[in-house]
Amino acid sequence: MRLIPAYVEVEFDEFNEKLKEEFDKFSGESDDPIGQYIKLAKARGETKDTDPVLLELLVALHRKVDELTSIVKNEEKKLLPLKYKSETQGIGFEYFKIKDKLFKKGKKYYARFDLPVFPKRKVPVIFEAIDENTAKILHMHERDEKDYNAFITARERAIIREMKAKNG
Repeated sequence: MRLIPAYVEVEFDEFNEKLKEEFDKFSGESDDPIGQYIKLAKARGETKDTDPVLLELLVALHRKVDELTSIVKNEEKKLLPLKYKSETQGIGFEYFKIKDKLFKKGKKYYARFDLPVFPKRKVPVIFEAIDENTAKILHMHERDEKDYNAFITARERAIIREMKAKNG
């Protein structure tokens, strides 16, 4: 198990059916019409002449406008309250470790990471406790997994640059 130092806020609770429903809703397929549209446009080859960074920024802006519209119309998506809150000490592609000893070994949990990616968002995860503060990730949505893995890779690169600067 390889973990790199990373500090990300995480809320979690013991897994149950209501939390599974929230996890399923977080997939974004039904909630994100712009994401669906872009995915279909890419599949049809309609975005091949488009700057990918500009497209991502435009999509993020559209999502933010949708979010603000929901707030103004009082249609905010309410998340279920979760019992525990902590911060990660280390993360890896399949595992993570939190600062506090809050897990029960062998128990299944649902969590939301406040992942510092662009655009910043909550990432839902289902995991199993290995010990009091270490967990194995069992389920994550595909889009979230890509961003989570990219965050880990970027964090590893930053640590390598820091080490080179100290030694160089």
